[in-house]
Amino acid sequence: MNFIRFWKPYFLAIITVGIFFILWDIYFAYQNVWGFNDEYLMGIRWFKLPLEEWLFFLLIPYSSNFIHYSLEYFFPKLQLTKKLTQWISVLLLIVSASVFATNLDRIYTAASFGLFALLMIFQIFYQWEYARKFYISFVLIYVPFFFVNSALTGSYSENPLVFYDNNENLGIRVGTMPLEDSFYCFSMLYGSVLLFEYFRRKWNYSLSMSVKS
Repeated sequence: MNFIRFWKPYFLAIITVGIFFILWDIYFAYQNVWGFNDEYLMGIRWFKLPLEEWLFFLLIPYSSNFIHYSLEYFFPKLQLTKKLTQWISVLLLIVSASVFATNLDRIYTAASFGLFALLMIFQIFYQWEYARKFYISFVLIYVPFFFVNSALTGSYSENPLVFYDNNENLGIRVGTMPLEDSFYCFSMLYGSVLLFEYFRRKWNYSLSMSVKS
């Protein structure tokens, strides 16, 4: 596979998208939308975010999207049809836009579903081919994401590492994590994929160096 050849566009994409979500995280931390339990942390914080949270935005996209490209490499023909991909995108847009429009008073709900809806609008308009495989990959990626995030939000402890103000979310939990986490996770990971592919093409990385397609 030799994916290390793509370290430059891959890490640049992750860091660029990560900066956006770190600013997002800082804002919500200052608004007390969520917080962190010092009982499980090293105690190092910058802008109300623990060191571990800063590392989250590097390690999670790196490992999650590596699953996507590994799946693409070993199963190059595994993809949705263009028509099905478009229908899924339209359905996701309708759902996310509806939730956004009816929950403007819930800051985390509005932000996570609003960003996701915006991403779906661009996906529908540009019909990026990457979604045909990423929609499948995300189902697989979601399994470890679910267990990791569940550990952080209290599945295995009475005192969760990350706690939320439920007035700012729907109050719907997937296990112990807010439903909103799933949508912001998709936006972060797919955003990294889109930016990686943009940099890869811009810098003329030959297809022979890429994963199989």
